[in-house]
Amino acid sequence: MVAVVGGGQLARMMAAPATALGVTLRVLAESPDASAARAAHEVVVGLPGDANAMADLLADHVPTVLTWEHEHIPVAAFDAAGERGVPARPSLGALRYAQDKIEMRTKMDALGLPNPPWAEVHGADDVAHFLRAHGGEAVLKTARGGYDGKGVRVINSVADAAPWLAALATGGPRLLIEERVDFRRELAVQVARRPSGDVRSWPVVESIQRDGVCAEVIAPAPDLGPRLDEEARRLATTIARQLGVVGVLAVELFEREGRLIINELAMRPHNSGHWTIEGCVTSQFEQHLRAVLDLPLGDTSPVAPWTVMANVLGGERVDLASSLVAVNDPGAKVHLYGKGVRPGRKVGHVTVSGSELASVRARAAAAAAIVADGGVT
Repeated sequence: MVAVVGGGQLARMMAAPATALGVTLRVLAESPDASAARAAHEVVVGLPGDANAMADLLADHVPTVLTWEHEHIPVAAFDAAGERGVPARPSLGALRYAQDKIEMRTKMDALGLPNPPWAEVHGADDVAHFLRAHGGEAVLKTARGGYDGKGVRVINSVADAAPWLAALATGGPRLLIEERVDFRRELAVQVARRPSGDVRSWPVVESIQRDGVCAEVIAPAPDLGPRLDEEARRLATTIARQLGVVGVLAVELFEREGRLIINELAMRPHNSGHWTIEGCVTSQFEQHLRAVLDLPLGDTSPVAPWTVMANVLGGERVDLASSLVAVNDPGAKVHLYGKGVRPGRKVGHVTVSGSELASVRARAAAAAAIVADGGVT
């Protein structure tokens, strides 16, 4: 049995490969109608900070392993697992670098890996100094809790940072400031590592963001070249090994002037890897289960020259399932997450594979638009 903290779509998409592997999937979901609660074999309702909920998650048939579908895990959850002898994978020692961007940047510097210029912010003087040293523009981030563009702000002055600085002064989240990287594009690379140390990587992908949210993933990244492909995989493998990650690790990267810069880390299945469900011999979800259970890792080879994943973002249409009849492309694979629809929320994705990239991209975008809003783009 694998116990998963989190009831979102990432836990939901573990259910099918868990069934195929003969593994019981028990999830801790925030509500009985959460995305994963509709698909998992067993469901406990509660939050990871609730001692009773964690006790229920780890009770009865004690899980073989505890894992996570998001990074927002309190220390008490690890303590609860330890008290019952259930290994938590990834461990707190590894997950801290995905939870806290200051910890992550500090560790990447210590490992000699390519960070952008950055600094921790203690007050307005730090912001002013960094802006003067980096062309008058920078990215301000909260160290913890940001995702999908939240907790990130482009600033051009100390005044732009004033609300966050005021919060910092009254005990709010720690802040860091980074160079605004003038990048050619965003890339992502995923690896999986098992406790025995074996590592497998998937092809490097291009991730296309709109309004701070991933809209499209192209696999493999077009025109990447063998040097950067090898470098991206080397970076991810180094991070996984040096941090002792067990499970799937996603490394988000900027490509700038022929080199790579680390953006963020995620120690779980990741939006940039949804394409692997149909696009690879072994999906990121199956591989994560294999890795945390210390089973032999699966083949990560792609099954087609190109695969494109397009996210379905919430729009005006509430009943997304009713739109599936309008998706006339037999090669388009639609995944709905069973979540309430609201504008801009990730509520599903569409994957298309094929031999000609332009056609594959167009088909994926068209199918996602039909599901979201009847084809309105």
